[in-house]
Amino acid sequence: MATRPTGITPSDLEHIIVPSQPQVSPDGTSVLFTRKQAGPKNTMPTNLWVVPVAGGQPRMMTSGDKDGHGRWSPDGQTIAFISGRQKGAAQIRLIDAHGGESRNLTDLPEGSIGGFKWSPDGASIAFTWRIADEDWTADAKKVREEAGGSTPPKIITSAWYKLDGDGYFMQRRYVLMIVDVATGTTRTIWDKDGIGFFSWDWSPDSRTIAVATVCGKRAEYNWEKTQIRLITVKTGKNVHLDWLPIGPKDTIAWSPDGKWLAYSGREGADGTYSTENLELWICDPKRKGSARSLSAKTDFCLMAATLGDTADVSFEASIRWSPDSKAMYVRIGTEGAQQVYRFARRGGPPTPLTSGRAIHDPGNLSSDGHVLPVMIDTPTSPPEVYVMDPTSGEKPRRLTNFNGAFLRQRLIAKPKSHWVKTPDGTKVQVWMLTPPRSKNPKRKPTVLQIHGGPHAQYGYSFFHEFQCQASEGMVVVYSNPRGSKGYGRDHCDAIRGTWGTADWVDIRAVIDWMRTRPEVDTKRMAIMGGSYGGFMTNWAMGHTNEFACAITDRCVSNMVSMAGNSDFPEKPGNYFPGNAWDKPEGLWACSPIRFANKWKTPTLVIHSEGDLRCNVEQAEQVWSALQYKNIPSRFVRYPQSTSHGFSRCGPTDLRIHRLGEILIWLDQWIGTGKKTR
Repeated sequence: MATRPTGITPSDLEHIIVPSQPQVSPDGTSVLFTRKQAGPKNTMPTNLWVVPVAGGQPRMMTSGDKDGHGRWSPDGQTIAFISGRQKGAAQIRLIDAHGGESRNLTDLPEGSIGGFKWSPDGASIAFTWRIADEDWTADAKKVREEAGGSTPPKIITSAWYKLDGDGYFMQRRYVLMIVDVATGTTRTIWDKDGIGFFSWDWSPDSRTIAVATVCGKRAEYNWEKTQIRLITVKTGKNVHLDWLPIGPKDTIAWSPDGKWLAYSGREGADGTYSTENLELWICDPKRKGSARSLSAKTDFCLMAATLGDTADVSFEASIRWSPDSKAMYVRIGTEGAQQVYRFARRGGPPTPLTSGRAIHDPGNLSSDGHVLPVMIDTPTSPPEVYVMDPTSGEKPRRLTNFNGAFLRQRLIAKPKSHWVKTPDGTKVQVWMLTPPRSKNPKRKPTVLQIHGGPHAQYGYSFFHEFQCQASEGMVVVYSNPRGSKGYGRDHCDAIRGTWGTADWVDIRAVIDWMRTRPEVDTKRMAIMGGSYGGFMTNWAMGHTNEFACAITDRCVSNMVSMAGNSDFPEKPGNYFPGNAWDKPEGLWACSPIRFANKWKTPTLVIHSEGDLRCNVEQAEQVWSALQYKNIPSRFVRYPQSTSHGFSRCGPTDLRIHRLGEILIWLDQWIGTGKKTR
């Protein structure tokens, strides 16, 4: 007898399987991908799997449980991947494409591999690597412990010395290395990058590597000075394309015919993450003045990422050349979806190749250009592997169904999209998720979720957290107010340097719309969000008392103090006006803590002590004010081992704990009040 489906719960994080990074074999017959799922003792086994393009059962290729970033060799006979089996010292390993035991290609000391690419002739692999600081290696720690020594101080000489989720790397930077596939011999060919975020690609003849890089000791303040250099692989000598427009450049891709370089970029002083659109550029590296933007006449941004908590979220652009070098396939985020577009090299309007209410994340192309693997994620299904022929106009075809059995056992809420008009005429896209299969006509407790960024978007992704709340009988509302990506440059730029202005106008309009909806119990509304969403939650608490409770997660509260402690150094006068020391007025005007005297809303504060993006002191300021004002509140601090992205990629047991804390708090203030800790 079949069991009746039940609602989604926090512990279902243990059952959701997440495939990612699909890579088709050169002959177009198989798709390689990374598969991860929560395992025993709070592990997250991650291995490479492969599935036939013609259809059939996926099979596991590696069993190291810490294997990812699989890439086919140009002849399709070998697979290279990054493995973390050797604690502290990630290595590139090789495995025969038909199966068998893998072997180490590299023998690197403790450090981190950022990524790699095969040379087109298959003889070499280029990879980025950053050696661990000598005082913080596993061996150094062991020596100290045996000698009874203390933990050493961190010696820092650069503004760029830490990154959320990556930790403290001090003055160490990624370098570009090449390893000979036959011998395992490695050598460094580029070590001048000042940040570590640099893009590179092989020329089709394997003789040159194009690198998009920012040099200098103050590189973190000079994103606009990104250079493209052509490095001769044999000698290490390089040529600077110094005639390219000033501005950030990333995701560099060489055309198969070797005549063109494509990259994501723009003109101006911002980095790639900006309120301005990140555009698709091409140039002929042999012809000065040939650089031009193929997307300038659109209002698309190549960095319009859609947030979720199951699929991998990438803020990098995705650019793939067609084999004939006449077009590029590019991922574009728009109105809550992500689609694949074809941009002709000669210019003209781009052509959408996918459609619908889904997140499409493309991989590489087969040699003939007729097979493109795509990860597809929808509001009612976690990501799965699909394939499509970008030249045929046919819809993508699914290859995996890892989560099918799980979804059949659960009640899944389906969102409906709406548009809300603000008093100043702005149209804001809003989604409403109602409890699945609920036949109760009564108005229901409602949670307003606000996304982080702020320059990202909510949309058609599977959000486990939202499903948990809907399964508890709550309506979930989420939207893309001004500041969000996906609605054009002006929509995003409207809050540059002035958070809490146009974005609050839009959130206010969404709240007013919620009050008109027959599904919403206006006396039982909650507001919550993380990162910038925590900022807006704090801001709302100072501008309205109509929410029964609030949850501020990994929040921003004081722009003045945050300007000096976030992992990305704030360049004074660039995004926000002024600075934090003698011209703090602009930062203070955008600080929610400025309105703490008006706070009355019972608030749950959540933060990770290891958050390097929004330091835990941001939450401590909120907590201090709540406690002084005697407002019902609770502070949940997750350990140093967790980061800003903890809700998406943290330890499974703590993610489940976080979701439980949220549901208990919501139930206490807008639900039945029966849930207990």
